[in-house]
Amino acid sequence: MLSFLLIPIMLLSMLGIAPATTNAATDLGLTVDAAILIDADSGKILYEQNAGTSLGIASMTKMMTEYLLLDAIKAGTVTWEQQYNVTPYTYKVSQNRLLSNVPLREDGTYSIKELYEAMAIYSANAATIAIAETIAGTEKEFLKLMNKKAEELGLENYKFVNSSGLNNSDLLGEHPEGTGANDENVMPARSVAKLAYHLLKDHPEMLETAKIEKKVFREGTSDAILMSNWNFMLPGLVYKYEGVDGLKTGTTDFAGHSFTGTAKRGDTRLIAVVMKAVDSKGVGSYKARFDATAKLFDYGFGQFTKHEIIPANYVFEKQKTIPVIKGKEDTVNIAVKEPISVMVNTNEKDLYVPKLALDTDELEADVKAGKVVGKVVVERTEGTDYGYIDGSSITADVVTTESVERAGKVSLFFQGIGSFFGNLWSGIFGFIGGTV
Repeated sequence: MLSFLLIPIMLLSMLGIAPATTNAATDLGLTVDAAILIDADSGKILYEQNAGTSLGIASMTKMMTEYLLLDAIKAGTVTWEQQYNVTPYTYKVSQNRLLSNVPLREDGTYSIKELYEAMAIYSANAATIAIAETIAGTEKEFLKLMNKKAEELGLENYKFVNSSGLNNSDLLGEHPEGTGANDENVMPARSVAKLAYHLLKDHPEMLETAKIEKKVFREGTSDAILMSNWNFMLPGLVYKYEGVDGLKTGTTDFAGHSFTGTAKRGDTRLIAVVMKAVDSKGVGSYKARFDATAKLFDYGFGQFTKHEIIPANYVFEKQKTIPVIKGKEDTVNIAVKEPISVMVNTNEKDLYVPKLALDTDELEADVKAGKVVGKVVVERTEGTDYGYIDGSSITADVVTTESVERAGKVSLFFQGIGSFFGNLWSGIFGFIGGTV
């Protein structure tokens, strides 16, 4: 009777200590056409959904225009104080208040700083075109710079037809030469995330403007207009989310309600992209895109932590040394030089293991301590690993941990004799073994 009572207790106990399944597909319940979540520090992809399909990006395009402007500011070819004279093209576009715009005066001049803030905070479209004209002369020429930068960054399956992200039909027949009258910019979520990743890496100062919730354009003048940030996840706005401080929304009929957001908590910064978000009834809305983004951030901050997978001075049990020829010692000890930490799901950290890749099978003395002899990479043993947004992997050098001096002439002489007779006996026994 006691045995029968113990059996179910033992089974329950075993179930209680069994590890959770780690290779099941993650479903966050996102009602979007595409999504991706990455660690902004390393570029590690934490989640993706249809992230390779090219979709409309609308005003998320402005991240590329912002990138090129900040490049130009850094290079000194454009300054914040530089004045822009309104062209007939930017004037006409700016008068359409059905679009996001700050109205520009037909004979007005505006500083690049003013135009940049209007673009980054209020997604002002004519102000964006003005920046493109300042940098390249015309929007057509600016498209060449956009494509060049996209190629440099390794973006894939993208198409730029204007600097703002509007549908070309909204540009009043002034769309760049060589593009279609109804064309719109497209890009996969993975490329959008890569653009945001490099923008933050190269120009982190952009967050100082991106996080401004409200600002008055031309305050104190008759042209004053309140600019409210379209990123409603900022601290003081309706869908506030802890840690959000950028980047860019995008909304057109073609692209739907899309958003590239970034948030930081502690030492962790995440980048999330959602494209064409809808609610449970299939209707797109601002709320739908911010709800989807919140789910991604909740998943990232709640489930992922940076773990040290390989400590410094890690030694491989099956390869503690490599042979040394002509040395006072026959082998030299090797170890991993620097630690490797990876952003991983806490429940899955044991699935990541080190793999050794040596550059050579042996070394010739004189061998110095710290000599690089190979690399160690981290691989996942099962389940899906999405890799890194730039296609790289985290590696560390494997080095010698001691020096091995070259043997003296007498020692080398006897090593030569030993090697000769060793090879000789090996040949003899090989011959005998082959004739048995």
